[in-house]
Amino acid sequence: MERKIVITGDGSSTIHLPDWDEQYHSKHGAIQEAYHVFIKHGLHHFYETHPHLKAPISILEIGFGTGLNAFISLLEADTLGVKINYVGVEGYPVEFNEIEQLNYPAQLKAVGQEELFNLLHTSAWEISQQITTSFNLKKQNKFFIEIQDSNLYNLIYFDAFGARVQPELWTEKIFQKMYDALKINGVLVTYAAKGSVRRAMQAVGFKVEKLPGPPGKREMLRATKYSAT
Repeated sequence: MERKIVITGDGSSTIHLPDWDEQYHSKHGAIQEAYHVFIKHGLHHFYETHPHLKAPISILEIGFGTGLNAFISLLEADTLGVKINYVGVEGYPVEFNEIEQLNYPAQLKAVGQEELFNLLHTSAWEISQQITTSFNLKKQNKFFIEIQDSNLYNLIYFDAFGARVQPELWTEKIFQKMYDALKINGVLVTYAAKGSVRRAMQAVGFKVEKLPGPPGKREMLRATKYSAT
């Protein structure tokens, strides 16, 4: 499948798949979307609603992709003064020659952090590795349907390709796996807002909120697990 590096509306880059007319991030702004959906309504929300949490925040990312969400979370760990254990699941890892063309460290004004961004991608798969004193990463090369985790995560970044091109990733079967993987009071955030996605989440037990979306999208969804069943 053809792949192109393109610049999005906020000046940050992403990977475009012409055959699907789909990209890894919003064409309106990759960094803007990541901050709005996954950091503001995900990481910051969880941090603010759990002020006395002593343990590291455990995050599962569905679609590690370009590593943008992981890199911003790494930077935010230092800003917030928290530790993060991050698991990124990816069925089709991005090639490093593509990673080298992405401009995230520069666009994020993360001076001197380029090596850390690269380390997210050059670190070995299936092994937990300490990237910084506050950020631990484990990448898993597998498909989402293979996830069998139970009661492990505080937060899920659900950043799969859209339901238009991969509807099988937005079903009750997948969201049941997400529900099972979360701890009680765990949170899942996604850029999606389709009614079918919201209903699939609700069917497996999530309480779902509609929130204002990032630039270019009217709404997004945040789902919370309040019980074990």
